[in-house]
Amino acid sequence: MKLRSPAAARNTEPISDVLSGWLPAGRLVLEVASGSGEHALAFARRFPTLQWQPSDPDPAALASIETWRAQDGPANLLSPLQLDVTASDWPVGAADAVLAINMVHISPWAASLGLLDGAALLLPAGGPLILYGPWIVEGEPTAPSNLLFDADLKRRNPSWGLRRVGDLAAEAARRGLALEAERAMPANNRMLLFRSAGA
Repeated sequence: MKLRSPAAARNTEPISDVLSGWLPAGRLVLEVASGSGEHALAFARRFPTLQWQPSDPDPAALASIETWRAQDGPANLLSPLQLDVTASDWPVGAADAVLAINMVHISPWAASLGLLDGAALLLPAGGPLILYGPWIVEGEPTAPSNLLFDADLKRRNPSWGLRRVGDLAAEAARRGLALEAERAMPANNRMLLFRSAGA
């Protein structure tokens, strides 16, 4: 059964415009927490020279991704993998880029650390880890809508919430992932680009 995300419909184009300058050409992209699969479908179409590997821990999301892929997907959109970022053994041995959209704020901090651990192991030197979502940025006022969103997330699950870019960047640096670029996005979101120093 296909799932649909209103947020994906709104943000796919601006995200893909940034990805066009950040993704390596002709390589394998691992998308973590692919959700409905709409982003994976759109990005595989937008970047036909890339192999697009979606993944998610949730069986319902995996079924949706596979339905989108089977019915509408191009040849470079691969079957989804079940991936829990907090697990020590990921079901993929290597990737040239790792992407996570709207994952960090709706998962425990341990999931963010697991994502960094996995990306550090998978990525070659210079390989990008790209994150999208709402963040708290040191030295910048947080939009009132993001503060309300953060409070709502914490009411739903105390382990969720908007993360500070500086906190994530510090943990990434400990794993050989350097924050190289940030890009402000519509609706008070932001994209972060980390580069791997390699093993």
